Amino acid sequence: MDVPSEVLIHNSTIGMKGEEATLLNINDGYYEVNVTFGSAIHRLLLPISQTVMISKDEEEIFDSETDIER
Repeated sequence: MDVPSEVLIHNSTIGMKGEEATLLNINDGYYEVNVTFGSAIHRLLLPISQTVMISKDEEEIFDSETDIER
C-alpha cells in the first residue's frame, strides 16, 4: 500500500469498524493515520499487531496469464 492512501480501519481496542482514514506512514510497529471525528481531523498511531487496514482503492484484475511483479 502506498502512502498516503485512503483506507478503512478495523481496530477492536478503540472500537473502529471500517472507519475511513488516510494512511500517512508506517513505522516502528504503528500505522500513522488521520481520522475525522465530527468536524475535526485527528492523528492516530495504531499498533500494527491489533489493526487491519483495507485499501479503498480497487485492485486491478489480472487474468491467469499475466505476470505480476511484487
